[in-house]
Amino acid sequence: QVQLQESGGGSVQAGGSLRLSCAASGYRHNRYSMAWFRQTPGKEREGVAAIYSIETDTYADSVKGRFAISQDDAKKTLYLQMNSLKPEDTALYYCAAQPGYMLAFQALRSGSYSYWGQGTQVTVSS
Repeated sequence: QVQLQESGGGSVQAGGSLRLSCAASGYRHNRYSMAWFRQTPGKEREGVAAIYSIETDTYADSVKGRFAISQDDAKKTLYLQMNSLKPEDTALYYCAAQPGYMLAFQALRSGSYSYWGQGTQVTVSS
């Protein structure tokens, strides 16, 4: 059973930076698509960034140029570097994984992923 554990959330002022980590265990496949999502109360879960094929990533328009997704295969860890944070980035951030690769249009859809972490809270104050 794949397990995902996020860390690195916290409170920061607008313009600041945070780096989220997602440690994975229980992998049974050689390749996984990995993504970060976020959710605020009363809203749908939003895809933020994903690595969905070999060295291929994608970002939501709202975070392009500010966030960067990366992974360390040896450590089985996914990262999200978040710079120039804005109050509207405040949310519970989730890590997600799906065996195999996927197409670009699937990568930021929550329904494309089977495995989810518990989330880490990011709060950005103005």
